[in-house]
Amino acid sequence: QVQLVESGGGLVQPGGSLRLSCAASGSIFRVNAMAWYRQAPGKERERLTIITNDGSTYYADSVKGRFTISRDNAKNTVYLQMNSLKPEDTAVYYCNALLQRTSLPTQYQYWGQGTQVTVSS
Repeated sequence: QVQLVESGGGLVQPGGSLRLSCAASGSIFRVNAMAWYRQAPGKERERLTIITNDGSTYYADSVKGRFTISRDNAKNTVYLQMNSLKPEDTAVYYCNALLQRTSLPTQYQYWGQGTQVTVSS
């Protein structure tokens, strides 16, 4: 089985910063891409950023220039550095991983349990 464990959420004032972490563990052959999503109350889940195993990245316009994704391939861990946080960034943040469990090309998608980020004064 595979688990994604997130950490780093919390309460921060507008303009502040937080760093989220997500570690993948279990029966993993290769993690091909990792991503962060968020879901605010009453809204659909939004994809924020993706990083592939060669380091290529994608950012949604809503976070471009403020959030930075990075990964440690040796630890199967992805990070999200969030700067200049705004009240509208308040949401539950989810980690996502697309990975192979064996050398076969079949890929599986897994989600973390979510971590709350609240931006408020």
